[in-house]
Amino acid sequence: MSSLYALFLAPFVEFDFMRRALVGSFVLALSAGPMGVFLVLRRMSLVGDAMAHAILPGAAIGYLIAGLSLGAMTIGGLIAGCLVALLAGLVTRHTQLREDASLASFYIISLALGVTLVSLKGSNIDLLHVLFGSVLALDDATLVLLAAISSLTLLVLAIIYRPLVLECVDPGFLRTVSPLGAPVHLIFLCLVVINLISGFHAMGTLLAVGVLMLPAISARFWCHGIAAMMGIACALGILASALGLIASYHLGLASGPTIILVAGVLYIFSLLLGSNGGLVWRLRPVKHLEG
Repeated sequence: MSSLYALFLAPFVEFDFMRRALVGSFVLALSAGPMGVFLVLRRMSLVGDAMAHAILPGAAIGYLIAGLSLGAMTIGGLIAGCLVALLAGLVTRHTQLREDASLASFYIISLALGVTLVSLKGSNIDLLHVLFGSVLALDDATLVLLAAISSLTLLVLAIIYRPLVLECVDPGFLRTVSPLGAPVHLIFLCLVVINLISGFHAMGTLLAVGVLMLPAISARFWCHGIAAMMGIACALGILASALGLIASYHLGLASGPTIILVAGVLYIFSLLLGSNGGLVWRLRPVKHLEG
């Protein structure tokens, strides 16, 4: 019993920074799960990755102005992410490029620009902090920000849930019966940006999209219903966060990458054994009808 306590509970009981990291990761998982599910259903999984890097120049400019300031980097990332989403939409609308191609172009430019800007003033440690985050360094102000973003995300998703689901199923039908298609898509992209900013403070630019996508993709292998997928995605995100923090504490590993690696292990487990299309179930011999 004492060994189980030392393995699973002692790190969070004895150290404040571990408790803050756990709370921050849990809060992040609660909003990232539903957002990731809608990104998967709308076939926008790689858009999340592109948007994660789009916030980097704004966060870097905030860093140049005010250092590792929570407010400056948040505002800068929000402006940069929304600006890239807007520019990608305009390029898609007025040229022959599709949205994924325009986002890929801006993503590459944004990543290079952001790294260059951080390198102008900061050290390699600052650059690693921006790119990979530091979930163990979350303070009270950051936790309040994460909780506010999570609450806002869940509230807005509840308001736009029906048109968002309809757009996932049949966007053409939504455009014919309602003018809400374009506004809902724009609101959804804004929610993606603010959730990536939330993940940026905990996991950094390069890993933020992992919290958003891996639990949602894993949930797809366990059920059909959207509500059930959201619940499973949140549960998998919370489980990955807890196990990742425990593993990083005992093994001396970086916490953010360890959380994402645990989420990756859960994805492989779901891919193999998931009841909704897992490889083991698909490869199982099927009895044919005998006539």
